[in-house]
This record gives sequence, C-alpha cells and structure tokens, in this order.
Amino acid sequence: MFNTALSGLRAATTGLSVIGHNISNVSSTGFKSSRALFSDMYAATPSATHSVGLGVRSAGVNQSFAQGSISMTNNTLDMAIDGNGFFGVTDGNSTMYTRAGAFGTDNEGYIVNNAGHRLLGYQGTTSGGVVGDIGTLRIDKSSMQPSPTTEMKAALNLDASSAAPSVEWPAEPFAFGDAGPDPLSYNGSTSLSIYDSLGNPHALTVYFARGGEDGAWDVHALIDGVTAGGTPAGTLNFDANGVLDPESAKLEIGEWEPLDQAGQPNGAAGSPLSLSFDATQFSSPFSVHDQSQNGHSTGEFSRIGIDPSGMVTAIFSNGQSHALGQVALFNFSNPDGLQPLGNSAWGETTGSGNATVGTPGTGNLGPIQSGALEDSNVDLTSELANLILAQRNYQANAKTIQTADAVTQTLINLR
Repeated sequence: MFNTALSGLRAATTGLSVIGHNISNVSSTGFKSSRALFSDMYAATPSATHSVGLGVRSAGVNQSFAQGSISMTNNTLDMAIDGNGFFGVTDGNSTMYTRAGAFGTDNEGYIVNNAGHRLLGYQGTTSGGVVGDIGTLRIDKSSMQPSPTTEMKAALNLDASSAAPSVEWPAEPFAFGDAGPDPLSYNGSTSLSIYDSLGNPHALTVYFARGGEDGAWDVHALIDGVTAGGTPAGTLNFDANGVLDPESAKLEIGEWEPLDQAGQPNGAAGSPLSLSFDATQFSSPFSVHDQSQNGHSTGEFSRIGIDPSGMVTAIFSNGQSHALGQVALFNFSNPDGLQPLGNSAWGETTGSGNATVGTPGTGNLGPIQSGALEDSNVDLTSELANLILAQRNYQANAKTIQTADAVTQTLINLR
C-alpha cells in the first residue's frame, strides 16, 4: 500500500510540475502548453485474473501545438505564423525550430531571436530575387546605386477629332535655354523624370502633333528643354479603327548628353531611350492613362517590409525596393515527437520525422503576419482548475499513506 501511495504522490508531483510550468509561461511568446499522461501498473503475473494494482506511473508529457492568439506589435521584424509551420533558427552548429517570432538584428545585420540564434530563409540575389538555397537572413542597409533610364512607357489616347496644329513645329532643334514649343504647335504633351548614369533627374517631355495624313501623329521629345532624337523623333500611325500600328509603337532615341542646371555637361552619361506607347486614337480628349520609366536615383536604406509570403524587402528613400531574402518555414509529419529545448524551441527527433521546408502560405504552411507575435496557447482558467484537481490528488495519496501507517501501527500494537 505504501508503494502504491508513493507512486500516486510521484505522479501527482509530475502533474503539478507540468501545470506549474504551463502557468509560469502563460505570457511566453510562442509557448505551447503541455499535459502529463499517466497509466496504471500491475504485477507481471499472467496467471492472475484479478490482480491488485501497484499504483500509477507517468506515461509521458504531451505538448499541444494548437494555434495561440496573435497580438500586434510595432516591430516589423516580429512575425507570427497564422497556421502550421515553425521558424528555423541556428546557433551555427545545429538547427532549432520555434513558433516565437520575436526577431531583431545583431551587429552584423543578421536577423536573430532573443537567444542570438539566426533566422533561416531563402537567400536573396543581387538582382533582387531569391534562390532555393537555405541560409541565414541578413539585412543589408547599404545605399542603392542609381540606375539610368533606358525605357519609357506611356498609355494614352490621342483625340481623333482634333485638327492639325495651326503652327508648324520648328525645323531647328531646341537648345538649352530656348523658349519652349508654341502651344499651338502640338495637340498634347506628357512629362516625367528620367535619370542619367549618376542618378541625376532630368525632365523628359513628349509632344504629340497631328500630321498631315489621316492617323499619323508626329512625336517630339525634349530632355531638359533640348531636342532629343531628331525632329520629329518618330511617328505613330493608327488605322481607321483607332488602333496603333505595332511597328510604330516603339521609338528609339540615341544617347543624349545630361546637363546641369547651368546647361553644362554634368559628367554623367545618358543611355539610349526606348519610348513605348500603348496608344489609341478615339474621338475623346487627349489623356494619359499611365506612364512609367525604369531608372532611379541613388537611395538610402529606409525600412524593412515583410509580406505574408515571408519576402523580406528593403525599402529605400528613392521609392525603390530590393528583396533581401524570404523566410522559410519548416514542418514535421509528427510535431508531437519534437524535443523541447527551452527558449520556446524544439529539436528534430526520429519520432518527429525529418523537417520539410517551404515558403509561407504554400502547401500546409501558414502565411506570416509581420508586426505581430503569437501568444502562448495556455488556457489559464483550465490550468487553475487542473491545479486544484492535482492538489486534491496529492492530498488523497498522502491520506492513503496516512491510512497505511495507521493500519501498520495497529498490527504492531497487537499482543
């Protein structure tokens, strides 16, 4: 009887320890609650059909990987997984898996958790993409180099009901400082900034003048008020339905000389320009629906952005962005088989199976929510109720020992 009661006390102590561990981690980010499992014990006597039990033993401790609630934070590098999966982190020697997404950066720019372990993900490339190689993610805060403009695109409509300009476009090219074109010499115009090889901005203005033939529009281009690409730079030709001839939809402008504000060469190079038009000729006012160019000035690192797919993007002061890598998520065929390592991290075991890796939001992996953390999944109310039951269990087993002691004392006192 004493051994039976002692096994009950040991089991109750284990249960109290597990419950206490849950309660103490109710505020731990990414913590997963556990429960103690018990089983009865009998003597190994196959011939006995009505054996008296020998008590209880601890059968193990199971963890619940149920989703915890998600709380918002002000740190972009805080990440919560909304669904299945684990972050992979490394100390340089081994890989650990965690749901605690409280990350920051170390003095080398690597994304790390509060234990200093580096976050794993798909590596970024110099061109702004990602590759399939898994490694540690690092935030590069260096400046973005300028990129010269080589292409300009515009989507617009040229008014089919407009007449040819009453003033002829000048035959002589425009030079720096000249007065701009006469408004009566064109039917519409559009402007945008382009960039030279050093990242200096320049004003590109494109003018459209209806030609003498039906469906023909002369295109003139000025950069900083200086004629570029000839007079005209090209012609857009439309059919009777107002559809642009594809062969005339792209105009080429050769190299141009970038000038400073005083009209002197600024030492940069002007790349050849390709002007592409998605244009129509309908009887409605001249309008520009969209326009863009592919160059940009130099930019200073501004901030980090992380989207639901885990793409880590550096955003610069010039409005450009550059992909630095992509967070990888890991999953297991049997997460219950993972080994707890502390710091809300687990290690792979034969019971968990090998880790599979993928990108957030694909397969059975959940998307990532940046600026948020997953709370502990401990149900404090249930744990407090279980604490009372475990305490009563301990008291009852102690009472069994007390009763066994009284019985034994009675036997000793027999004369």
